[in-house]
Amino acid sequence: MADAAVVCRELDCGEPVDALGDAHFGPGSGSIWTNRMLCTGLESTLKNCGTVNWGFYNCDHRKDAGVICSGVRLFGNSSCSGRLEILDDQMWVSVCAAAFDQQDAEVVCRELDCGAPVQVLGEDAFGKGDTQMWTQEIQCRGNESQIQLCPTSLHTNSCSHDNYQRLFCADKKNVRLVGGNSRCAGRVEVLHRGQWGTVCHYGWDMADAAVVCRELDCGEPVDALGDAYFGQGSGPIWMYIVLCAGSESTLKNCGAVGWGIHACTHNYDASVICSGYKPSRLVNGSHLCSGRLEILDDQSWVSVCAAAFDQQDAEVVCRELDCGAPVQVLGEDAFGKGDAQMWTQEIQCRGDESQISFCLISSSHKHSCTSDNNVGLICSGYTEAKLRNSSDFCSGRVELRFLNEWGTVCDACWDMRAASVLCRQLNCGIAVSVVGSDWFGEGSGEIWADVLDCDGNETKLSECSISSWSRAECSHRRDVGVICSDSSLAVHDGLVRLSGERQCEGEVEVSIHQVWRRVLLDSWSLTESSVVCRQLGCGSVLNFSGSSSSSPEHSHECVTGFQCSGSEAHLGNCSSPQTLNCSSTQQLSITCLDCGSIRLVGSGGDCAGRLEVFHSGSWGTVCDDSWDIKDAHVVCRQLQCGVALSNQQVPAWFGPGSGPIWLDEVECEGNETSLRNCSSPGWGKHDCQHKEDVGVVCSEFKEIRLTEGCEGNVEVFYNGSWGNVCWNQMDRDTVSLICQELNCGRSGAFSNSIPRVESARNWLDEVKCRPHDSNVWQCPSLPWGQNGCGKDEVAKITCLVAVLVEWRFFIEVSGEQCVERTGIWLMLQWCVESWTVENL
Repeated sequence: MADAAVVCRELDCGEPVDALGDAHFGPGSGSIWTNRMLCTGLESTLKNCGTVNWGFYNCDHRKDAGVICSGVRLFGNSSCSGRLEILDDQMWVSVCAAAFDQQDAEVVCRELDCGAPVQVLGEDAFGKGDTQMWTQEIQCRGNESQIQLCPTSLHTNSCSHDNYQRLFCADKKNVRLVGGNSRCAGRVEVLHRGQWGTVCHYGWDMADAAVVCRELDCGEPVDALGDAYFGQGSGPIWMYIVLCAGSESTLKNCGAVGWGIHACTHNYDASVICSGYKPSRLVNGSHLCSGRLEILDDQSWVSVCAAAFDQQDAEVVCRELDCGAPVQVLGEDAFGKGDAQMWTQEIQCRGDESQISFCLISSSHKHSCTSDNNVGLICSGYTEAKLRNSSDFCSGRVELRFLNEWGTVCDACWDMRAASVLCRQLNCGIAVSVVGSDWFGEGSGEIWADVLDCDGNETKLSECSISSWSRAECSHRRDVGVICSDSSLAVHDGLVRLSGERQCEGEVEVSIHQVWRRVLLDSWSLTESSVVCRQLGCGSVLNFSGSSSSSPEHSHECVTGFQCSGSEAHLGNCSSPQTLNCSSTQQLSITCLDCGSIRLVGSGGDCAGRLEVFHSGSWGTVCDDSWDIKDAHVVCRQLQCGVALSNQQVPAWFGPGSGPIWLDEVECEGNETSLRNCSSPGWGKHDCQHKEDVGVVCSEFKEIRLTEGCEGNVEVFYNGSWGNVCWNQMDRDTVSLICQELNCGRSGAFSNSIPRVESARNWLDEVKCRPHDSNVWQCPSLPWGQNGCGKDEVAKITCLVAVLVEWRFFIEVSGEQCVERTGIWLMLQWCVESWTVENL
């Protein structure tokens, strides 16, 4: 079905209904190009999918593949509601309400794998659209599997664009768990062609279970079971040898042998146990453990009245969410009003319950409450923190307790601001240094990958907001450590830090006698540079140079004269340097190769562009001969940029490079950690020109734009598609940063708007930038794709630069003398001071 989805999308034929084999539509002729497609389902064209080899097959035309795409779609708020359109001669046309009835609606909802029709509407409920009109009478019996199988009448109806057919189907439910004690545990059943069937346990694993749990909003997988653990099912066995990567949004997007094709019985039905869904949640807060309280009531989320809630209830909610203890209970719309219904009954917890649903509810005592009195709650978040594996408790490997488990922290998710908060929380003074696992060893167990976005002045880590921007692939080799000023290790000479914005690039500062001193370029060499890069966990050195100091507070404290052999683990192991008052302005700057000597250039971001490789002291390109999606996956993994979205084989897709062409005929298996581990003829051996330079686009490539230059809807590119940004919680600081990033001035105005493209996803919500954020990707927000955005809540921004252009045009026409006298910026000030309002 993942392969079929790509074909249907490429042909603009809606969603896949079935992926068929055995020459279902008759055998073809001519070449058989491939016998194994490897699509993720997100590709824009079938040729972007991986395959064994073009023209290499072990097949005959009796096994030609076929696809059935849905010839119907709904344009609206979801895939199961909206204005009805059908495919007619390769063109999408809207359906006239007079040509459609309840039996037709049942067929459409079934074809789209939605529930039964809930409401059939006319009168332009979802907008008029701009498509042609289908006016023939559709005459379904109601039991057809597709609308295209229904007969139509030659009689045509008189219909205007105000009479489009609108349809509400019940939401999609492609998978369910049956036979367990809750909806989050049981035998796996899949809905296909309007009929529920089971899944065979052969090949069934935790990656498959993770997809089911996510699709059902049931948390994380606890166990993937077979042998009809929750009893035998009945009906068809739809899926056999399921192959999920674990990231799919629905089980039907995973690979399998084929619908209904199996060598299985119901004795081997697969089952899943998920961690379960929480009957309460906190929304609109700065981190996962703060926000407006909502509880689940009959499958709907409702807000809780502050008058119905007290400290004992708060203790239960924080415990249920694994968020420690309650810090503060707030009312008066502290986290926004929201749009949920209101729960007004009295909640009566003792305080020791494990879930809010176990507390008594007083049906006789109800509060009069409005949405202005929603209860808000702040829990402590990470419940405990400690520093381990050191000589004292004020230094060591960082370990945090969350979800009742202790875990280490990835160094990509940590900075000096977070370290400062931790040292303050542990009463250990201030942070002196953030170090890698080579200082305090590798931990074990969980690795927490949340990015703690601390301002640095919080009293404990639970007060920091949590962002999900990290794209790092972490292991215990990257466990972060911290040294606080009250530790005996704080006097250790040779701690190093870089003052640049990037982890592995910037001006070098070293701790000597508990004082951070800048390092001068004098007597420094490549040998000392290699030690610093190794100490920082940044690989090998790319270059070093002198630069004017950007740290004037350290201008009187400098150091020079390090002498290293190059094999040392820390700069402190090299010969002692000389400390002196600074007379030189040439401070040492260093750039390390933190991503294994490859980069993507030409797109404006780190995760897409022309592939360049560093070798023998210079950057060069890679030829696209034999390049495929597996090679691209290795590049994206090495750069911590997710997975490859498409195989960009278009010659010089991101522009031709220059310099040497280092690699050609690269052949990766796809699981390598570095491009250097893949086979090739060798460095510099090729028969290519730069017009054949290869490009790569990874899923973590991000870009932002306004739809009309310096004004318009805010749209971001992520995971291969442009999507919307919601305006919830957006403020002037966020708008200012977006305008600056787009070179559109330093301020602007924002408002809500409707999406430019109805089918586009809402990628981001609750984006709220802080003064220290240097680009929008550092700003906290909800995770990608999670939002509470309505159809008219897309963010629209007008940057101030557009207003200035209009003023300049107006005054150049009407006040030419003023323009000649002062120029644009002074002109505006002079005119406003000198002219009357009527003149302007």
